[in-house]
Amino acid sequence: MPIKRYVANANNTITNAFFDDGTSSTRATGSNSGLADILEVFSIYGRKTTSSVELSRTLFDFPISDIVADRAAGTIPASGSVEFILRLYNAESTFTVPKNFTLTVKPVSSSWEEGIGVDLEGREDLTFNNQGSNWIRASKAAAWVSTGGDYLTASNFSTTFSSGMEDLEVDISSLVEKWISNTYGRHGVGVLLAPSFEGSSSANPTGATISYATKRFFGRGSEYFYKRPKIEARWNDSNKDDRSNFYLSSAIAPASDNLNTLFLYNYVRGRLANIPAIGTGPIYVDLYQTLGGSRLTQAITTPATGGFVSTGIYSCSLSISGNYSALHDVWFSGSTQYFTGSITPKTFGASTGIIQDTKIIALPNLRHCYDPKEKALVRVNISNKVKNPTIYTVATSNTNTVIVEDVVYKIVRNYDNLDVIPYGTGSTRFTELSYDSTGSYFTLDCENLETDYEYRLHFATYDSYNGSWDEYPKSFKFKVSSEQT
Repeated sequence: MPIKRYVANANNTITNAFFDDGTSSTRATGSNSGLADILEVFSIYGRKTTSSVELSRTLFDFPISDIVADRAAGTIPASGSVEFILRLYNAESTFTVPKNFTLTVKPVSSSWEEGIGVDLEGREDLTFNNQGSNWIRASKAAAWVSTGGDYLTASNFSTTFSSGMEDLEVDISSLVEKWISNTYGRHGVGVLLAPSFEGSSSANPTGATISYATKRFFGRGSEYFYKRPKIEARWNDSNKDDRSNFYLSSAIAPASDNLNTLFLYNYVRGRLANIPAIGTGPIYVDLYQTLGGSRLTQAITTPATGGFVSTGIYSCSLSISGNYSALHDVWFSGSTQYFTGSITPKTFGASTGIIQDTKIIALPNLRHCYDPKEKALVRVNISNKVKNPTIYTVATSNTNTVIVEDVVYKIVRNYDNLDVIPYGTGSTRFTELSYDSTGSYFTLDCENLETDYEYRLHFATYDSYNGSWDEYPKSFKFKVSSEQT
C-alpha cells in the first residue's frame, strides 16, 4: 500500500471579520481559533457598509521533517517517483455554502503559531496576550509583514468548487520537493479565496462585489480520523515479474509489450539480503535454450543488464524472438552464477472476436483481523471462470491462477461505506497490484487505517476494449484491532 499520510501539526483560521454582535464596527483581527475543529474560508461583501469587505483565511503546517526523514530512509521514493497531494475535507453545515468559486493554495513565507483559541462564532479568543497567529500577527512575538498573512507568489495552486460541498485535493508535489530541499522555508500553506473571489477593495480592485460564505474544512483536531487535513504521499510500488507471463517478441505487439521484466529475490535465512559482490550495482542475465547450451544469439547478442530494486531484489528487462518452448535465465556477474530459473514462453496471437474473460478472485491468506502496526502481504489469486463447470472444475478452479496486469484495489470502511483508500486509477496507480510467478499480491499497511473498524477490500480490472475499470462484484472483509481475535 504505497500511501503515506502526514497529518497537519498546526492549523488556524485568521479573519478581519466584524464581531458578530449585530452592531459592532470593530473587526476581530486579533482573534484566534487554532484549536477549533473546523476551519473557515469566506469573503463577505457589503455587510456593514455598501463596500465593506470581511475575509477569512486558513493556515496549515505539516511535519516536513518527517517527510525528509522518510525520504532519507527510503520509505518514500525519490523526487519524480512520488506525488504529494494536499487533502482537506468538507465539513457539512446547515449554514450557507458558496458555489462556483476558486480557492488558492499558497506557501506561507514566515513562521507562525497555531494558538489555543476555539471560538469561531463570537471570535472572542484573542491572541494579544497569548500564543497564536491572527489576521495581524504571525505569532505573539512577530507581526505579519502584510495583514492577512505572508505568502510566496511562486508555487501557487488553484482548485475550483462547483457545489461548494467538495473536498479539496491538490497536487502540491513541486512545493513539497522545495520544502524537502530547503529551497523554501517550511512554514506550511495558506488556503484562501482566489483574488477575484475575495471582496473588491483598494488593495484588490478587481475582486468580487458579491459574498462567498462560508467554505468549511475539518481541522486537525477533528474527531473524524480520516477527515483531518493531510499531505498524502502516493506512488506506484508494484513489481511486475513476467516469469509466468513471458512473451516471445511478435510483430503484432508494440515494442513495450515485447519487453519482459524478470526479478531475482535473494533470500538468506528467510530474509531478503543483497548479494555481497553485487550490492546495489549491476547484475547480468543470459538466456539459454537448454542448460549447458550456448547463449541464444537470435535476439540477445550480449547479456541483459539488470539492476537493484530494493534490498535483496534485482530485476532486468529483455525481449527475445524465435520459437522456444522453454528458456532458462542465468543471473551472473563475472564468472559467478547466482541463480538459474526456468521460463515457459507464451506467444501473442490475434483473434477473430472480442475476448472478455470473466474473472474469479480469491484471497487465500487474508486474515479476519490485523494489528494496527502490521504490514501484511496479501495474496490475490485470479482465475478465469470455467464455462459449463463440472463438480471437479468448480472445486479446482481457484488453483488455475492467471496473470492479470492491470488490477487495482480500494479499501472501504464497512459501517459507513467511506472510501478510506480509493482506487489508484489516475496518473499514479498507487493501489496497483504486483505479481510474480505465483500470482498477484499487495502489502496491506494497517497504519493507514483507524483501529477497531471492519473494512472491505474491493478490486477492479481494466477493460481495454471499453477503456474502463470493471469492479469485481465480490468484496472481502477484514478488521484492524489491537485485540486480535
